[in-house]
Amino acid sequence: MPATARGGARPEEASPAPSASTSASSCMGTRPEELTARLAAAGPAPGSGCGGAGAGGEEVEHERVRALREIKNQIIGNRTKKLLYLRLGAVPSVVAALAEPGASPAALVQAAAAAGSFACGVEDGARAVLAAGALEHLTRLLAHPDEKVVDASARALRMIYQSRLAPKFDVNSGKNMDFVLSLLDSENENVTELAAAIISHSCESSAEQLSLCSAGVPQKLVSLFGGSMNIRDACLGSVTAVIRNNRDVASRFASTDHGKGFHSVVGLIHDRSPRTRLLACLCLIALGHASPCHFQDKQIKTKLIMVLLELIEEPGHVGDEAPLALTTLIKDSFELQKQALTTNAVEKLSNHLLANPLETRRAVTILLALSELCSKLEESRSQLMSVEVSTLLLEALKHDWADIRIAACSCLKNISRSPKVLSGGRLSCDTVIGPLVQLLNDSSTSVQVAALGAICNIAVNLTPRKSVLLHSGVVSQLVHLSKSMDPMLRLKSVWALRNIMFLLSPKDKDFIVKELTLSTLSSLICDSEHFVQEQTLALVHNLVDGYVDSANYVIGEDGMVMDAIARQLNNASAPGVCIQGMYVLANIAAGNELNKEAVMNVLLPHRVDHIKPSFVVNFLQSKDKQLRVATLWCLLNLIYPKCEASSGRVVRLQNAGVILQVKSMRNDPFLDCKLRVCMVLEHCMDNADDCFM
Repeated sequence: MPATARGGARPEEASPAPSASTSASSCMGTRPEELTARLAAAGPAPGSGCGGAGAGGEEVEHERVRALREIKNQIIGNRTKKLLYLRLGAVPSVVAALAEPGASPAALVQAAAAAGSFACGVEDGARAVLAAGALEHLTRLLAHPDEKVVDASARALRMIYQSRLAPKFDVNSGKNMDFVLSLLDSENENVTELAAAIISHSCESSAEQLSLCSAGVPQKLVSLFGGSMNIRDACLGSVTAVIRNNRDVASRFASTDHGKGFHSVVGLIHDRSPRTRLLACLCLIALGHASPCHFQDKQIKTKLIMVLLELIEEPGHVGDEAPLALTTLIKDSFELQKQALTTNAVEKLSNHLLANPLETRRAVTILLALSELCSKLEESRSQLMSVEVSTLLLEALKHDWADIRIAACSCLKNISRSPKVLSGGRLSCDTVIGPLVQLLNDSSTSVQVAALGAICNIAVNLTPRKSVLLHSGVVSQLVHLSKSMDPMLRLKSVWALRNIMFLLSPKDKDFIVKELTLSTLSSLICDSEHFVQEQTLALVHNLVDGYVDSANYVIGEDGMVMDAIARQLNNASAPGVCIQGMYVLANIAAGNELNKEAVMNVLLPHRVDHIKPSFVVNFLQSKDKQLRVATLWCLLNLIYPKCEASSGRVVRLQNAGVILQVKSMRNDPFLDCKLRVCMVLEHCMDNADDCFM
C-alpha cells in the first residue's frame, strides 16, 4: 500500500445553490428517467447549423440547460445517482452538448460540470465519459472566449485525469510539451491545476520524467508554490510524480539553482495547511528514495518523522495518510526506525490506535506503520507489547474488515521476529496461533497471504516448541493451500512448511511428509512458478538435513522426488532453484553409499548415447557465487576420503570434465569458493593418486 501524492486529486466541488430557473424546473419533472429523456429531446443546439434561433429555439436551449443543471446537481457527490444515470445512458447526451458549435456558454458550463462529475470517483463513469469523446471536446473548450466555460472545462478535465482510465498525455512529443507548458503559464488557476494533474498522470516512465525535467517543468512547478493553496498542493504532487524512483531527475531537481527547489519543498513541511505539509513530506520522501545522496541531513529526516506524527492527529484524509507516509519513509531503514523510536513514535501511534475505533482507514495505516517500526528493532517490539495493544491486535485478527485483519497479521509477522514475545505474555504463540490458523480459511486471499506471512515468522522463532504449531492443525491447512491455484498462496504455504520443517524431530518430519505426500512434493518441485520451486527445494533441504533416514523419502518410492529434482537442475532453472537443489543433493551425498550413488546418477547419468555434458560444470562456471559454493559442497560430500567407492566417483567426475573445471577455480574471487576448491582437490589426491595425476 504505497503512499501516493496526487496534488490535483480533490473531491468534487459542491454544486451552487439552486437558482430561480432551477427551482422552476422542478415542476417539469426531475426524476432521472424524465431528465434523461428531456435532455435527449432537446437535441442539437438551436441555430447550430442554420442562420439563427427563434423564440422556440431559445426555449429548447433553455430547457437543455435546465436539464443539464438538474442532472449535475443530482449526481455531484452521489455515487448511486451517477450509476443510475449511467444505466439510463445519459452520458452521451451530456457530452453531445460539449460537441456542438452553437451551444450556449450556459449549456457548456453545465455539461462540462456534469461530465467531470460522472468521471470523478466512479470507474464506469470515467469510462463512459471517455468513450463519448469528452476529452477532445473539453480540451478544445480551454480556448473558449467565455472564462466560465474555460473554468468548467479545466475542472472537468482535472477530474478525468484523476482516473487511471484516462489516456496518458504523450509528454515526449514536443507539441504536447508546449501545450502543457502553456497550461502552466495560464493565469487561470483551474487551468494551472489541470496542467499539474496531466503531469502527475502522464509521467510514469523514466523517459517521460526526463522529458519533463529537460523542459524545466519541475522548476516551473516550484515557481508556482507561491500561488493559492490548491495550486501549491497540485504542484507539490506533480513534483513528486516527476522525481519518483528516478535518480537522475531527483538529483537534477535537488541540485539545480543551488538546491532552490529542494529548499522550497523543505520549507513547506512547516506550512500552516496540514495537507500541504503532508504533500511536502511525501515529496521529500520520494526524493530521498530516488537520490539518497541528496537527502542525508539527519535534522530534516527527524523533522519529517515529527511532522508526520503530528499529522496523524489531523481529521480526514491527511490524518489517514500520514501513518502510511511514515511507513514509506522508514521502510527497510534501521537508521530511520531508530530515529522514529527516539521521537516516541511507537507510543504515539499506539495511544492513537487505542483511543479510536478500529473501523477506520487510519487504524489500518497506523497498524502498518507499527508493523514497519517493529521490523528491525527489538526495543520497538518491546514497547508495543502492552497488555492493551496485545488485546487489540488479537481482536483485530477477528475484525469484520479484511484490511484490518491484513494489517494485524502484518504487525504480528514483525513482532514475532522476537522470540521473547512468543515465549510469554498476551501475545504468546499459544494465543496467536489459533486465530492465525483460522484466517487460513478466510474468504480473502490477501488475508490468507498475510496470515501465512505471520505463521512463517512464528515457525522460525518457535524452534524449541514447534509442537504448538503441529498440534494446531496448521500443517493440514498449509498442505491444502499448497495446492491452490493462486501462486502466492502456494509460495507462502510451502515457505511456512519449510520453516516448520527446520530442525524438526524425525518423528515430526515423518508426520509432515505423510500429510504432504511425495506426489504433492514432486509436483511443487516442478511448479510453474520458479519461486515456488525454490521454496519447495528448501523444504526438502530441511527435510534431509540432520536426519539420514529422511533421504529415503527423496531417493525411495521409485525415485519420484529425485527425478523431479534432476529435471529442474537439468533445465537450469532460476539460480535460487539450482542453489537449493544442489544443497539438497549435498545433504543426501553426506549419507551412505546408496545415497551417494543416487546423487551421482543425477549429476552424471548413465546414457546409451554416451554421457551428456553435465550441468555441474555450468554451475561451477556460474557468476552466482552461492551456486558455485553449493555445487562444491556436493562434490566434497561425494568424494569424501575413506568411503569405499570415492575413488570411482573421482574418476567419473574427472572423465566428465568436472575436476578440470574445479582446478581452474583455484583463484576464485570468492574466498568461500576458493577454500572449497582446495578441499575438493585435496580429496581427489587422497582418493586416487595415480588416476588423478
